[in-house]
Parts: sequence; C-alpha cells; structure tokens
Amino acid sequence: MYASVAEVRGEGVSPASAADARVLALLDEATRTIDKATGQYFEPRQAKLRLDGRGTPTIELPVPPIRLDALRVDYEGRQPFPFFAASPFDFLPDPSALVIVGSPVGPGFDGARLTLRHGLLFPKGRGNVLADGVWGYTEDDGTPLGRTPLAVKRACLLLVLRGVLPLADDAAFEARSRWRILEERTRDQSYRLETNRGGGLWLTGDPDVDALLTPYVRTSPLGAA
Repeated sequence: MYASVAEVRGEGVSPASAADARVLALLDEATRTIDKATGQYFEPRQAKLRLDGRGTPTIELPVPPIRLDALRVDYEGRQPFPFFAASPFDFLPDPSALVIVGSPVGPGFDGARLTLRHGLLFPKGRGNVLADGVWGYTEDDGTPLGRTPLAVKRACLLLVLRGVLPLADDAAFEARSRWRILEERTRDQSYRLETNRGGGLWLTGDPDVDALLTPYVRTSPLGAA
C-alpha cells in the first residue's frame, strides 16, 4: 500500500472516525484504484513477466524493474525457456550485453526497457521472454528499492480521506462533492464551470487526485502478456 495507517492518522483521522481495520481497507482500495488508473504500480513487488520479443534489441516494459533476477529467452521456439538448468543470464556473452532502464527512477527517465548489445536481439515471439525480479515505479531516495513517489502517496491519502468523510456531515459532503458541479443558477443569473478544471486526464473522477496521478500514467507500449 502507498501510505500507512500512521500517515492517515497524521492527517487528522482519529480512531473514533475510522478504526485501523477501516483505514487499512481504504488504503488497500486506494492503492488498487491508483494501480488501475495509471496502469502500473509504485512499490516493490516480486513478479515474473512474460514478454513478447519483436526481433529488435529492445523490449519496452509495462513497469520498471527494480532488480532483475533472471532473464530467459526462447531462441529455438521448441521448448519454453531452455536455459533454466544453467545461469539465468547464460545467453549473454557478458553482463555488459544487457542494459536495464528501471527504478529507482531518476532525472531524465524516459520509459522502462531492456536492451541487448553486441548484436543480440530478442527474437520475435509471443511470450518468449521471461523476466523475473522485483518491479515497481519508485523514486530514488538513496536506497536500493527506492520509495513510492510522494505525489502518489499524497493521492492515496486523499482517496482515503475522501472515504472517511462522514456522509451525514453537510459541510463535508459539500466539500467532497463541489468538484462535480457543472453549472450553478440563481433567479437572475447562471454560470457554467469547466468540465475538466484540472486540465489533465480523467482517472479517478477526483480532479485533485487526478492532477497528482497524471504524470505517472503509463504511456509506453504494453510489453507483457
């Protein structure tokens, strides 16, 4: 999850307003919402990705690698991943033949990818490349795994706070629902509000959250099945 119970408490949510179990459920829901809205995730997760080779040196990835433990390629097309018995990188002539662009993300990051050098190519095929490791879009904080981007953490907290506002509180309901108003009228005049005041993508329906998440929406081609 992209925030903690303690961080939610720090925003002024008391146990009387929401018990720990309720906060944890809202944090889990907010994390899932962010994952779905952006098409990627923002914490270290162990996973195996099956990727499609395209006959080129580079494969674009659906989520940045934090640590790549194994990369196996089926060159023959007869048996899937024939290199399991040996080193997980034994098709490489040397470690410098593989360039990894991933997390923790730093300045100038322009997309997660694996690139082979020395004339090697990822052969064309469907699901013929297996990449095993730890994945996630994290920011550099001086640690090997990195941290959840602060904007994503804030978006998670906002989603949780929206969830704990009491529906019966008229002022809270108005504050939470104000952004949904498209037009206001009085007896003598009316005015229409912009339908997309944040100027970004429509991701969660909450413009404050969407403005935080828009820079993190995955735009690179899907590379995993």
